[in-house]
Amino acid sequence: MDNRIEVISYKHNGDLHRIWQQAHVVRETNDTMIVVNDKANVIDGDGRRWKTKEPAVCYFYKDYWFNIICMLRNNSIYYYCNLSSPYVKDVEGLKYIDYELDVKVFPSGDCIILDRDEFEFNQVDYEYPEKLVQIVEKEMKDLLERIERGDIPFTSDSVLKDYDIYLNLKKQMNRKKKYQTVQNKK
Repeated sequence: MDNRIEVISYKHNGDLHRIWQQAHVVRETNDTMIVVNDKANVIDGDGRRWKTKEPAVCYFYKDYWFNIICMLRNNSIYYYCNLSSPYVKDVEGLKYIDYELDVKVFPSGDCIILDRDEFEFNQVDYEYPEKLVQIVEKEMKDLLERIERGDIPFTSDSVLKDYDIYLNLKKQMNRKKKYQTVQNKK
């Protein structure tokens, strides 16, 4: 598809954390970018390569210090929320800094906070300024409230709507490729 973008995450010290190749932009507003990846190639900062197992609708924000990955698995949606810097976009792709803390939300609505120990370790190791720690903690609280209220995208309807946009864009692109192939054979 013509709307491909790489999603690139870094650690606070500037080291590469992870790259998701060939995500597809389905919607973009002044403050939000929504991308879908489906069996995307992933490269970890240590060079390890792997592929995602299921489609995911991903919400990135310019005004919030988190992003939300909605994994479509077994007719359910699992949410993985990364506490991170707001995203920026440049010629290389969509970029953000990962701040270790994560929230996993199950289809039942239950959620767990992950990697607090890693966040606390990196506060010392990366010398996070106190203001940054306060921002991440406040954003964690705000994120948990959004989950509790069922704000978008914590509703299956909103996620499935954005996934349908991706599927329709994919169909259009496949029709366009077939048409071009036929035209090239003439």
